[in-house]
Amino acid sequence: MLAILLLILVWVVLVASFSAEIGALPILVQLVIYVVLGIVWIAPLKPLLLWMETGRWRIIRD
Repeated sequence: MLAILLLILVWVVLVASFSAEIGALPILVQLVIYVVLGIVWIAPLKPLLLWMETGRWRIIRD
């Protein structure tokens, strides 16, 4: 759980550090950027959540 919170914190700080540059763009471009960035942070969570559920990093297929 702490790793998830740390990942979210790092992602928020990273995105916020680019807020001035993103804020200078047209509003529709900002919308697309923030929607993409709001979805992309979930990708690194998949292996972490899998490990939390199963104790393994990868799904073993027979």
